[in-house]
Amino acid sequence: MTGTQDEAALWWATAVSHVEPGVIELRDRPVQELIGKASLVDVIWLLVRGSTPSPREASLLEAALVAGVDHGPQAPSIAAARMAATCGIGLNNAVATGVNMLGDAHGGAGQQCVEMLTDIRSLHMSGHGWKDAALEVMADWQSRSRYLPGFGHRFHPVDPRRDPLLDLVRQAVADGVVGGDFLQAALAVEAVLRHRRAGARPVPMNIDGATAVIYAELGFAAPLARGLFVLSRSVGILAHAWEETGQGRRNKGPIPRSVLPARLPQPGAS
Repeated sequence: MTGTQDEAALWWATAVSHVEPGVIELRDRPVQELIGKASLVDVIWLLVRGSTPSPREASLLEAALVAGVDHGPQAPSIAAARMAATCGIGLNNAVATGVNMLGDAHGGAGQQCVEMLTDIRSLHMSGHGWKDAALEVMADWQSRSRYLPGFGHRFHPVDPRRDPLLDLVRQAVADGVVGGDFLQAALAVEAVLRHRRAGARPVPMNIDGATAVIYAELGFAAPLARGLFVLSRSVGILAHAWEETGQGRRNKGPIPRSVLPARLPQPGAS
């Protein structure tokens, strides 16, 4: 190998994968040893973390990924993908359109919730009770935004994904698979919100909060909570974009043409 070739190889050197003629390795594991033996969840963990999960860890991660795959065609990421699929672009472009809608307000709450729960856990480890730690961190978060990431839902009084996910975490804690501190932090936030809103509509944990508990308990960094949600929601985005391509619409807009006003108001009109 010449000096130039060596420099180029070092420029692209990575621990994630290694490829050369006849060789494909993922984290030093030959791909042929993974095919048919490792699940997709196992490989996600391997590539992102550089290790392999235990069966129980993999099962918990899979549950979180399954829970986030879809939330109906009104979700911005899915609506955008469906509209894009009617505009004469390829399926990959339609999926990318949906994925690119996943930002701080739609798709980023899981990352933010992991950060909040981490702050609560840190205060608890410094000697605060769970309730006091939650109160202090919640006040800090709500001084910047009225929304607490991972709690409340615009549509569901109680998110139907919350209980089964948290039940799995509780069982994993009981079996020593995960520690349980992030679960306790999230439940402390719920308890404070329940007390504040006595007699009013509750603000329980939503999908972002429940999956944030799982991702944090499994040791994933906060930004990866968003990345994992993107992987999960991409499944629903793909399914919706594919369905839309078979329905024959062209240039689908946000509302049916039949309900559009006969004449749109001119710029500046009241």
